[in-house]
Amino acid sequence: MNTPWTNKRREPRSTELAPWSDLRREMEHLFDSFRQDPLGWLPEAFTSPGKLVPPLDIIESESEVTLRVELPGIDPKDLDLSVTGNTLTISGEKKETADKTEGGTQHVETRYGSFTRTVALPEGVDTNDVDAEYDQGVLTVRLKKTQQAQTRRVEVKTSPKG
Repeated sequence: MNTPWTNKRREPRSTELAPWSDLRREMEHLFDSFRQDPLGWLPEAFTSPGKLVPPLDIIESESEVTLRVELPGIDPKDLDLSVTGNTLTISGEKKETADKTEGGTQHVETRYGSFTRTVALPEGVDTNDVDAEYDQGVLTVRLKKTQQAQTRRVEVKTSPKG
């Protein structure tokens, strides 16, 4: 594959440049793997240009899992949350229009886009006990852990010295 930063020639003329050719081939392979992302390790921002990808934080405590998603400018009515099996899906659409009239000139700017974030939930999360709250552009989703999944402290006993 020829990329903008590669030369049309695939192999160097001299054997002295062979290590550079190997390096170039490895770098091309690396960039190709980033574009394809077969393992799904890359954020959607790298694999889906033009899509909105809101930042997401996941915090796990002894009793719950909390997700915080930054969604500034999105109307909570345009959000959709669903839980299927052990997967939480957050999707929505941002619609924003700025209309400014100044000195007989009207300037209208419209921004819109949709997003979907899918999160695999850890085992032991009670998917029937989900609480979602939207405040000042931040969506907070809390999922309680089942009683069996909660961490409990085990007392270590000592034997009397005899």
